Amino acid sequence: MNTLQTQIESLLGLPAEELQNIEHRTILSAFLDALNEGSIRAATSDEAGSWTVHQWVKQGILMLFRLGNLSDMSIGSLPFFDKHSIPLKHITISDNIRLVPGGSAIRTGAYVAPGVICMPPMYINIGAFVDSGTMVDSHALVGTCAQIGKNVHISAAAQIGGVLEPAGARPVIIEDNVMIGGNCGVYEGVMIRKRAVLGTGVILNASTHVYDLVHENILKPQTGVPLEIPENAVVIPGSRALQSGFGREWGLSVSTPLIVKYRDDKTDAKTALEDALR
Repeated sequence: MNTLQTQIESLLGLPAEELQNIEHRTILSAFLDALNEGSIRAATSDEAGSWTVHQWVKQGILMLFRLGNLSDMSIGSLPFFDKHSIPLKHITISDNIRLVPGGSAIRTGAYVAPGVICMPPMYINIGAFVDSGTMVDSHALVGTCAQIGKNVHISAAAQIGGVLEPAGARPVIIEDNVMIGGNCGVYEGVMIRKRAVLGTGVILNASTHVYDLVHENILKPQTGVPLEIPENAVVIPGSRALQSGFGREWGLSVSTPLIVKYRDDKTDAKTALEDALR
């Protein structure tokens, strides 16, 4: 157990007033610095691709909220009121993050690697980890503690859900070289494995069933294990007819994501990001 983890866990259960003393504020400040540097994360994977959630990291983030007082953080004519302990992330040119003007924000405690591109307006929340080469497009959200791999494209208006409570819940995890289409929603700890493609408008959450037309099986979340989209899967929105008498009578159906193929060279050509834009 590392020292910072031990220190954060020693603060659990303390009232907000006690978090204000200088010793405790120093611990939480070091914790926030580690989040910003990417040296600690809400979840990490091993070489076999197995992910582990670090509850103490999410508990530390919750303490930052408890520590803070509502403050006026307005910048010029832009009104901005938030907890003083979680302001905007301080970014300089040396961070090598391309943050295009136009209403985007990155909260402190989010790690954004060099080479990430942020198109306005977009938002990255505290605890998120966004790795190098990723693009977060216009009107996209990367929620609290979401883990985003290398060279991921999060297209316009896509929503990557956040999680802080319960502390043991797994955040959304998106591995390297994934393409998230426009208006997609990925929530409740869903795992997207490497090189998968989500077509425009796909919605995935902890209760979603995904029908794999290639292998003719159904992917379902298991107890305690969120839905997992396989490596190289190409997922599009579909529908499934309701079998109840009323549903059949009225021709009703429900939305159902479908795996229609697995990624190949042709798919790569369609989803490749233009190097010239980077």
